[in-house]
Amino acid sequence: MNPEEGPTRRGFFGNLFVAWAIFLAGVHFAGAGAVRFLFPNVLFEPPLSFKAGVPSAYAEGVDESFKSSHAVWLVRTLSDPLSDRTGIEGMYALSTTCTHLGCIPNWQSADVKFKCPCHGSGFRMSGMNFEGPAPRPLERFRIVRADDGQILVDKNQKYQWEKNQWTSAEAYLPV
Repeated sequence: MNPEEGPTRRGFFGNLFVAWAIFLAGVHFAGAGAVRFLFPNVLFEPPLSFKAGVPSAYAEGVDESFKSSHAVWLVRTLSDPLSDRTGIEGMYALSTTCTHLGCIPNWQSADVKFKCPCHGSGFRMSGMNFEGPAPRPLERFRIVRADDGQILVDKNQKYQWEKNQWTSAEAYLPV
């Protein structure tokens, strides 16, 4: 019998070696994927509380300096008509997340409102919704004075209008 006509021992073991190499490579990559799954990605998130400077640095209206870095608008107003603090000048911190589907509204100073670009929800400067599909007003964050006199915004504590929380002492900072 001619050796080129049928399988040989050398060819058989060569193919077996290739098959085992492919199998072990597959096991290696599957194991590496399983180990990688145990260590998820960690994303950087800004701290949930931050100092925003002294109140005298803010003019009346909406300040957008912390919109991109902390997802907060600071609003200075002569009164808070939607709570029991009418006639008391102060500040509050509004969330920049639309209560409809979580888009980020834009402040339109000419129209004196926040307008969501995704579905058209409109919010007054106080955070109250008045147009579009947003089911409730924007949330407010805790705002107090730190020991050094600066404004301290704490996003760990949220205040919602529908739960009558906007009247809380720390939802509005008298200045």
